[in-house]
Amino acid sequence: MISLAELVLLALAGYRTTQLLVHDSILDPARARIDAWQQVHPDSTTREAMVTLISCVYCTGWWVSGALLATWLLVTDGFDQAPLLVHGMEWPAVAGAAVLLNRWDDSRKNVG
Repeated sequence: MISLAELVLLALAGYRTTQLLVHDSILDPARARIDAWQQVHPDSTTREAMVTLISCVYCTGWWVSGALLATWLLVTDGFDQAPLLVHGMEWPAVAGAAVLLNRWDDSRKNVG
């Protein structure tokens, strides 16, 4: 099982990576290209799902958190330290903590 410090680290990494993928201007060209790709066939559910994924902090954050957790567990040999069910509960914990940071960040945009 991951420690509280690892949970915090993974949540911070998940928050920042999600912000990069969904909001940061450095990836605006890639997001624009995917959006244009979807406009070619707007009735395609696969293309629509892809656009939804890259524009939703909750959707992107879920998968980013899962990828970060899996990578962390593989690199630290943590998969063997706890049952798979425990790791299955760690994923929503990491994703939830990252989403709380995203929600806090979004609420700060109206301050000032």
